Amino acid sequence: MAFEDITLRVEEGIGILSLNRPERGNAVRPQTLAEICEGMDSLDKDVGVKAIIFRGEGKHFCTGADFAFLDSLTTMSPVDVQSQIYHHFQGAARRIYHCRKPTIALIAGAAVTVGCELSLACDFRLVSEGAFFQESWIKLGLLPPLGGLFLLPRMVGLGRAKQMILRAEAITAETAISVGLAMEVLKREDLDARGKQVALELSRLAPLAYASAKQAMHRGMETTMEAEWSSNVLNQAVLLSSNDFREGLSAVKEKRQPSFHGS
Repeated sequence: MAFEDITLRVEEGIGILSLNRPERGNAVRPQTLAEICEGMDSLDKDVGVKAIIFRGEGKHFCTGADFAFLDSLTTMSPVDVQSQIYHHFQGAARRIYHCRKPTIALIAGAAVTVGCELSLACDFRLVSEGAFFQESWIKLGLLPPLGGLFLLPRMVGLGRAKQMILRAEAITAETAISVGLAMEVLKREDLDARGKQVALELSRLAPLAYASAKQAMHRGMETTMEAEWSSNVLNQAVLLSSNDFREGLSAVKEKRQPSFHGS
């Protein structure tokens, strides 16, 4: 398969999906998410793939959504946002979250907004020194629509989740370990090797038992996950058509404090 925004390879039974826009900090656009969906489908169907690593080329895992894409959203209707955009954005999160195989996110540099949400959908997160997670949607007048509103309170507790989502607090690699968001902090040069090692360890586990246990844990906490996805995409579609989103986007691009008016 020919991809432009990602690369896909299999090594020793480990599928490695890499975001491949390093010159843009691996910022994503709809094409990126469509390719992630296609890549995940391919790795899921490949019986030779026993575990999946999700990573980014270059300095950052993912700095969020591409600004050119965000600009285009200001002219789209809520219906267009729901049908054309979040089909792939939520589609990628769903594929990662529901994948029966072990999934590991390797976080170097920034994991912001979309990047943070996709990493949360993975089973495990390994981070390099200096990496950070940030759900900074609120700075754009938006909410996290890809699962973070549901998963973060269950992972780190409601209080910390409120700080991350409502105050856009960045979580450092060391703090991520202490609150249970990540499992190890590594030197940047050791991240890929350790990720491969963990993936190989997981690939040796009984796949049916792993999948069953994973699904059972998800069922135990996600009885309203589908409702959360459905309601949040509708809410997000409305927010994306708001003046506050336009103001938030302008303020971020102009490096100033936004002035929101609730409209």
